[in-house]
Amino acid sequence: MTSDKKNASKIKKYIGYTLPIILMVLFLYLAFNKVDFQKVIQILSKLSIGWFIVFVVVFFFSHFLRALRWKVMLNSTKQSSSLLNLFGATMIGYGLNSIIPRLGELYRGFFAGKWENISRSVVLGTIVVERVIDILALGISVLITVLIYNGDLYSELAWLKATVIFGFAGIFIIIIVLFLLVKFKEKFYSLILNVVSKLSEKAAKKIANIFDMLIDGFSTIKGTLNYIWVLVYSVLIMLSYGLTAELGFYVLNLQNDNVINYSMAWTVMTISAFGVVIPTPGGAGTYHFIGITVLVSLFAFSNEAASAYVLLTHTISIFIFITSMFLFMGYINNKREKMGLQRENFYSVIKGGKTE
Repeated sequence: MTSDKKNASKIKKYIGYTLPIILMVLFLYLAFNKVDFQKVIQILSKLSIGWFIVFVVVFFFSHFLRALRWKVMLNSTKQSSSLLNLFGATMIGYGLNSIIPRLGELYRGFFAGKWENISRSVVLGTIVVERVIDILALGISVLITVLIYNGDLYSELAWLKATVIFGFAGIFIIIIVLFLLVKFKEKFYSLILNVVSKLSEKAAKKIANIFDMLIDGFSTIKGTLNYIWVLVYSVLIMLSYGLTAELGFYVLNLQNDNVINYSMAWTVMTISAFGVVIPTPGGAGTYHFIGITVLVSLFAFSNEAASAYVLLTHTISIFIFITSMFLFMGYINNKREKMGLQRENFYSVIKGGKTE
């Protein structure tokens, strides 16, 4: 019996590691199997250095806003939290996500918890809450896209309507769960765990951990002003993502052959974001496939121009994330060492983290 459980666990881990790679390869093939790469290289060779610099600056700023929002969320736990540490942990998280999907979310919390000496459960709780906020923001952003698009977006992208319906159903469920969790914490918590535990003790423990992190995360956001700032930063993050998407076209001088505006970039950004949700390393393959589909079918871009755009924006993103991961880790550790504090790495942050 024990042997069967071990084998099942090994198979589950194997699938967990290999499935993202399989999905990445499959979607990369679907995205580029009909693309003339000589033309793609020609388009990429026309890259504008000036616009490239602006793109990188806005890209960094959009993620700096995330660190600012995170600092607001942690205010009640530690008002003096270092923005540098939070920004560094954020970029480390994205860097790891570029290699192993979702692992970066954990390490982002581990590094921030260690560097700031904050309870690991509280930090991870704020990250879970952030992801809930991001899901809500994406859902609203997609709805805005449907309203501002000049045409029937549902008929042009057949899969989108079902995705939006299921997505908003999921968002509605999340809102209800959060309301019940905050309003009737003990009763709702116990009821759910009792029901789930009858089906699976393991699932009940996982749900209990998620609920605990949500409660810890929400408990850090205290005061009307903090809630307002979390909302403001969430809006600014989405707007800056849209601006980054628009600047990508100017980096390749695609405005010479196509009509480029913020509304179009917003549509590309929100719909291609579904590709990042699917767990492939750094959204590779899924982002490319959906991005090309949107640009070709909705905005009449050539396959080659669309391919150049998604390759450029994705490659820059991954390069910045992975490079920043090591640069921030090195810089912050050097700074800590001068202050007589311990250097941290991917192994040390797992051990001995503050849990209360």
